[in-house]
Amino acid sequence: MGKIISVINQKGGVGKTTTAVNLASAMGIANKKVLLVDADPQGNATSGYGINKKGLKCSVYELLLSQCGVNDTIIKTKFKNVDIIPSSINLAGVEVELSTVMGREKILKNYLDSIKDNYDFIFIDCPPSLGIITLCALTASDTALIPIQCEYYALEGLSQLVNTINMVNRGPNPNLSIEGVLLTMFDGRLNLTLSVVNEVKKHFKDKVYSTTIPRNVRLSEAPSYGMPIQYYDRVSRGAESYNNLAAEIIKKNKKQVK
Repeated sequence: MGKIISVINQKGGVGKTTTAVNLASAMGIANKKVLLVDADPQGNATSGYGINKKGLKCSVYELLLSQCGVNDTIIKTKFKNVDIIPSSINLAGVEVELSTVMGREKILKNYLDSIKDNYDFIFIDCPPSLGIITLCALTASDTALIPIQCEYYALEGLSQLVNTINMVNRGPNPNLSIEGVLLTMFDGRLNLTLSVVNEVKKHFKDKVYSTTIPRNVRLSEAPSYGMPIQYYDRVSRGAESYNNLAAEIIKKNKKQVK
């Protein structure tokens, strides 16, 4: 049975979509069957896999409104072992459309539960907000992976994010927990980076991954070519880091199963 992991941080620019796209690819290369769900109205994970968002008949938007079945929404990508449920700009309006729908927080969960056995990992790229879409994602998930950038305002808003996870834990998803905390835009030469690392470890302790994601130009370039970093530049530091993160998560989950 697959594990569903939301990649979440309501703060923008922390490497959330970069992590969802490249971690999914790294897992695929590691021979894990992966589904990436692009639940961000910006649709950057969709374009990051070279998929044209215009003219899509089925996307997360139609899925949440039950206008498409989940199997009609899944696209097989050209990258090893990775399928995607794409996003579209229409998703920006779904919060209003779902606001009066009973049981809306469980819509995505019901769809993903029906296909969970087909994958080793399902990653949900959440929007940079704590609205209905994020609530749907967290209700559907087993765990949440939190990317945090190594910068001054890194910890701002984290208490709100943890409170949201706890709220979902007390309500629609009592099994939700934190998968791990990922330090992004890491530069070990800077005192500020080391200070942020210490603060994050103080808050999250052993939940912080030993793998860190460096600032890397190639990571920034890859999306414009519609490729995950492992296919754009497989020898880059960015590719190596996400491959290491995938290995760390796989190893950690094997231990948890035992």
